[in-house]
Amino acid sequence: MTMTDLDIAASTELAAQLIPEEELRPRSVDDVTRLPSFAEKLEECGRLTGSPYCESSLDLQNALVFRRLQQLVGIALLNPLWRERLHYFGIRSAPADMSEWERIPLSDKAVQRDMFMGARAGMVVPLGHGGFEVVASGGTGDGMPLEIVYSLRELRDTYRIAGEFMGAYQLGRYLRGPAPRWLFTTLADYQMWSSGTMVGGVLSHVPEVNYIGAGPVSAPVLEHMFSYPGHKALMGITAGIALLPELGAGLTPQARASFRVAMYGSGSLPQRKRDELQAFFPNVSILSYFAATQAECVGLQLDHTSPALSAVPGLHLVEIVDEHGRAVAEGEEGELVVTRLHADETPLLRLKLGDRMIRRPTLNGPGLRAERFEFAGRTADVLHLNDSQYSATLAYAALRGRLRSTAGVDLDLIAHEVQFHNHREDRTLTLLVAVDDAEGTAAAVEHALGPSGTRRLFTQALPSSLSLFNDREANAAAIEQTGYGFRLVFVPPSSPQIERTTVGKTPLVRDRG
Repeated sequence: MTMTDLDIAASTELAAQLIPEEELRPRSVDDVTRLPSFAEKLEECGRLTGSPYCESSLDLQNALVFRRLQQLVGIALLNPLWRERLHYFGIRSAPADMSEWERIPLSDKAVQRDMFMGARAGMVVPLGHGGFEVVASGGTGDGMPLEIVYSLRELRDTYRIAGEFMGAYQLGRYLRGPAPRWLFTTLADYQMWSSGTMVGGVLSHVPEVNYIGAGPVSAPVLEHMFSYPGHKALMGITAGIALLPELGAGLTPQARASFRVAMYGSGSLPQRKRDELQAFFPNVSILSYFAATQAECVGLQLDHTSPALSAVPGLHLVEIVDEHGRAVAEGEEGELVVTRLHADETPLLRLKLGDRMIRRPTLNGPGLRAERFEFAGRTADVLHLNDSQYSATLAYAALRGRLRSTAGVDLDLIAHEVQFHNHREDRTLTLLVAVDDAEGTAAAVEHALGPSGTRRLFTQALPSSLSLFNDREANAAAIEQTGYGFRLVFVPPSSPQIERTTVGKTPLVRDRG
C-alpha cells in the first residue's frame, strides 16, 4: 500500500496529524490569527504522500476536509453572532461526523448580510485588525446590495490553488501551442465586484500564461487583444461569450484560429450560441467556469465533451443537498451549498448559492480525484401554477422536444434567448423565444400546431417537469384544471420583451404576482 492509497483509519490519523488537537479548537481570536493556513496543510499533505493533494485518495481528502470543517465550527463558535445561531440549532461543539455536520443550518443571502454587512458582526477576527478585502456581488436576484469580507492572506492562497488547478487539469490540454499563451477576462464593470477581483485573481495565477483583466471590451479592443501572437482563452459572462462572433466580426482568419478556449460564467450557454461560436472560431472549445461572490471557483468543466463540473479539491466543501440539508444520492438533483475551507477569519458555513445541481460520479483517478456535479438551473427557476411547482428547466426541455417532434422546429438551433413569463394574477404562462425571423417562425409553428396547438403543447410537456412530490398531478388533466392560458411568442433578438438584469444576464423565469 502506498501513501496515496491510505485506508479510512490511516487517512483519519494523518488528518489529525496535519491539524493537531491544539489547532483544532482555538481558544481566542488571537489564537485564530496565529493558526497555520489550510493551504499549508494541503501542501504538507502532498509532501507526506508524495503526490499533489488533488491526486490523493478520496478517503484522505474526505478525512482532511472533515477535520478542517471541525476546526471551522470551533472557530465560528468564538464569534457571538455565530455562537447564537449555532446554539439555536443545537450545535455547541464541532461535529463528530458528516451526519452531525449536516445538522448545521444552511445559510442564505440574508444570513450573509447579517454577518458581513453593516457592523460585520460575523467576522471572527474584527475588521479593525486589517488585512481584509470587501467584495460585492455584481447582481443579485432581490436587487439588494450584497457584500462579503475576506482575509487577503487567505484569498492569495485560494487564487494560487485554483489557478494552478486550472493550468494542470483544464487549460493545459487546450492551450498547447507555442508560447506566448494568453488568458483574458471581460468580466466586471467595477473592480469591487467579485467577478473582477476574485475570478480575476484565480485567472492571474494560472501558470505559464499571460493574464489580461480587460473588463468589458469594444470591437476595436477585442481586435487589438486578438492580434497578439499565440493561443488564447477568454472568460466572460454567458451573454458576453455569446456576443463574441458579433464583436469579433473584424478579426482576421489568423486571429480567429488562435482562439482556443471560451469560458462562460455560471449558468448555461444556448446551443445556438455554441454553434455560432464554433462556426466563427474554428478551433475553439467551450467550457464552463462556475463561480459566485462567495466562491471564486465552485466548479470547472474540464472536458468540452462532458457537461460535468469538477470541484477544486481542498478549495471549498461543495454539497448537493435535499430540502432537509442532507446529501443527495449520485444522479439526483439538489441545492448547491458551499463552505469555504480557507476562511479562518471570516467563516460562512453551508451557504446556499441559489443554484440546482445534479450530483455526478466522483473522478477517482488515475491522477485527479475530485467531486463532480452538473448545472440543473437556478433555484428560482420554478414555475408556480397555483399550488404546484414545475421546474422551468425541465419544462423548457420538454417543450423544446415536443416542438421539434410536432413542428420540426428545434429551439436549440434557432433560439438566441428564451424566457418564461408567469402572470399569476391573470393565469397566463408565456414562453418568449428570441429568433432571427420572429414572424416567419411564428407563422410556421402556428401552421404546424394548428388550432389549440399551443395549449396542447404546454399541457403535454409540463407534467414531466413536476417534482417527485407532485407526481400525482403529473398529467394533462391536472394542468387543464389550473385555469392557466399558455402562449408561445417569438420575438427578435435583443427584444425588450425579454427582461435582463443590470449586468446583462437573462433569467429563465420572470414571475408576475
